[in-house]
Order: sequence, then C-alpha cells, then structure tokens
Amino acid sequence: MRIDSAGWTHVGRRSHNEDAWAVRADLGLFVVADGLGGYEGGEVASRCVVDTFAGFCERVAHDPEATWPHRLQPSRSREEDLLYNCAWLAQRAVLSRRVGKLREMGSTVVALSFGARSAAVAHVGDSRLYRLREGQLEALTRDHSLLEEMRQAGVETPERRESSYGHLITRALGTDAAEPTVQRLEVRAGDVYLLCSDGLYEPLGPERIAARLGQGSAAGVAEALVEEAYAAGGHDNITAVVVDVRAG
Repeated sequence: MRIDSAGWTHVGRRSHNEDAWAVRADLGLFVVADGLGGYEGGEVASRCVVDTFAGFCERVAHDPEATWPHRLQPSRSREEDLLYNCAWLAQRAVLSRRVGKLREMGSTVVALSFGARSAAVAHVGDSRLYRLREGQLEALTRDHSLLEEMRQAGVETPERRESSYGHLITRALGTDAAEPTVQRLEVRAGDVYLLCSDGLYEPLGPERIAARLGQGSAAGVAEALVEEAYAAGGHDNITAVVVDVRAG
C-alpha cells in the first residue's frame, strides 16, 4: 500500500491560529493539535505537542536502541506504544512550559501512526479521527468531553453545536487529566482518514465530510474541507489532515 497525505489549516474567524499539524509520511505519522489558553498559550502548546510527537518518532526511527520513557506493553502493538509514549512526552513538555503567561495553556491531540504491520490512533480531548471506508464514514475516536460522558451515562443530550457545554472537554495535555486513549486499527487499501480539529467537523457535520473525502488528491481534499468549513460559518481555527491509503 502507498499513502497520499496532506494537511491544511485556516485561522477561521479568530485573530490567531492555535491549531498545529504535522504530516510526516516518512515516519508514518500524522498529527493534529488544538491549543487551549488564549493568545500565544494555545499556539505554544499545540506546536509543542506536534513537535514532541514528530521528534520522538524521528528519534526512534533513526535509533532502534533509543530509550522509551514507558516500558512496552505486551497487550499493545508497537504503534500503540509509540503513540502512548509520544503523548506522555508531550504532556511532560507542555507542563514544563506552563509558567507565567503560559500557565493556563494546554492542547488536545489526535495522532495516527502507520507501521509495517499495523496502525494505531491516540487522542486526548475533542480533536477527531474519521475513516471513510467503502463510502461509509465512521468516527474512530470518542471525544473526551462532558457531552460525551453524559451520552455514555444514558443522558439524552442536544447536538454539540446546540449545547451550551458542547465545548467543555474533560481531558487535555498540560492538565491533570491527560491520559490518552490509544487503539489499534486495521487498515485496508481504499481507506481515507481525516484528522481534524473541532473547527472543521462542527460546521460541516458527517454527511458533508463523507461527500468530500476521497474526491481527489489528499492536498486538494484537505484544502477543500477547510475552505468549506469556513464558508459554512466556521468561527474557530480549522485544520484537516487527510491520509489516503491506496493499493501499492
């Protein structure tokens, strides 16, 4: 299989962009982070997270004997362990910089890692991973949010955009609640993956995302999704990373 991948971002109707992203096809790594904490803080946190993920994956790729901060778990694949360790290092990196005017900063993250035999996704907060397979769109991550916790408890809730607490997340890197959810993925040729911040999926919704994914090159689709989200009234920063898995 071969991968066509690209990312795109837009400030939306904000004064600055607190999203960050990375497309590292050479490492099989794709990341989107959405910073919290206002001007400068959010930008610093999201960039710190993305750089930490890319930096650790690069170190491991170039040095097979590199030390991993957490012992590998037999129940997890290598890609799951890799992303878990990246998240742990990113948490430590953000915490170390939470001083002065950056003391309230934090970040969500969603990351996808492809290995020789498997793939994995890790996320903290409400940045998401979607997969389009045979025309069907599926959200592969479940938000760490108050709204999602209420749904899991059986409480009937309004749609996120219609709820006054729709944006309240329960986990973020840089806070006391930063444990990532990590899961293994089975990948097929023809799959199209979308990593995105809430600024993209909220104004578009699943039907419009599904209609756009797979319609052209990864670069063209990523840009089109972001521009469509902005045209739909997107207020927040808007970021998309598209990963198109094709037969080799």
